[in-house]
Amino acid sequence: MSDAIARKVATDMQSASWIREMFEKGRRLKAELGAEKVYDFSLGNPNADPPEAYFAALRSVAAERDAARHRYMPNAGFDETRAAVARFVSREYRLEIDGPSVILTTGAAGGMNVVLHAICNPGDEVITLAPFFPEYRFYIEQAGAKMVLLQTDEVFQPDLEVIAAALTERTRAVLINTPNNPSGAVYTAEKCRALAELLGKHDRPERPLYLVCDDPYRRIIYDLDWCPTPAHYYPRTILVSSYSKDLSIAGERAGYVAVPPAVPDKLLLLGALTMLNRTLGFVNSPAFTQRVIARCAEALCDVGFYQQNRDLLCDALREYGYELVKPRGALYAFPKTPLEDDAAFVDSLLAHRILAVPGRGFGRPGYMRVSFCVARKTIEDALPGFKAAIEQVGT
Repeated sequence: MSDAIARKVATDMQSASWIREMFEKGRRLKAELGAEKVYDFSLGNPNADPPEAYFAALRSVAAERDAARHRYMPNAGFDETRAAVARFVSREYRLEIDGPSVILTTGAAGGMNVVLHAICNPGDEVITLAPFFPEYRFYIEQAGAKMVLLQTDEVFQPDLEVIAAALTERTRAVLINTPNNPSGAVYTAEKCRALAELLGKHDRPERPLYLVCDDPYRRIIYDLDWCPTPAHYYPRTILVSSYSKDLSIAGERAGYVAVPPAVPDKLLLLGALTMLNRTLGFVNSPAFTQRVIARCAEALCDVGFYQQNRDLLCDALREYGYELVKPRGALYAFPKTPLEDDAAFVDSLLAHRILAVPGRGFGRPGYMRVSFCVARKTIEDALPGFKAAIEQVGT
């Protein structure tokens, strides 16, 4: 292996992401056949129209001529934006959070990195539940910690006995994502409370045990009025999220970290988050985007668009014989593959010009992720291919 780059980075590049691998296969297929003849379900790129409130805020901020608003700012973000996000988070989570308890970050990814660097010492362990967003491992390891991957149950809910058995004196945090990427599972209120009670038994003042909630899909829910959260029941919870899905503006990198009032040593933690926001190189969430978010922090894209896509895709897959737990949130279906080798079945879909991602890329072999944040016509045109692929396995 060449020493031109760091050895660990070189190793990580080789195993980085099944999502990227499928993207590259799709790129080659599109170049050969034409993009309109390839049905790409591999990427989770939000495609609902941003709400009008976002565009109104965009026009309003763009019309202002205040040079000072484009200069350096406090590393935690503009006070008015932090206050607006805090009001939104307070209502959304049904917790009282004030502006100084919010750190504005470069997307939820920036927020996750800031949080993990703030709480992890070398050799610490961070429990992550599969299926999981694969970049978590890189975030955790870059913070000097080790990822401990645990499986959820057959409907993708936390398995409390498995988690209890994995907790050790080295466990620094449990990282959860609900609604979940890739399964679309929403953790039930009962599971949230039970998880909080379990962590409460293992928390210790001299070596805190954190619960980190990665919540960018929190408001993208179906057949539900509200997404349960363990933050109500476990004091040492840190909330990480973004407006990428709420406003359908993933490219604007508008994220935040919110620290609830009950978190012990809250001011010390906020100080660490603020310093790391700068020293990890994120520096700030961009000034223009912050000013826009301050004016539309509670807006939401048309979730009904995604729900219609979910119903069209999932109902058809079930009809064709795919085993599927219908997602209650997020932007993905996660059916079992009719072949035990999920990568082999995903490759067979390529013959029908369909791109999906093997479940092994998310820590759950035997499944595949199918993103439904695509044009409705993409789903309609791909359905015959999904049907043909499972029929071929049957024969």
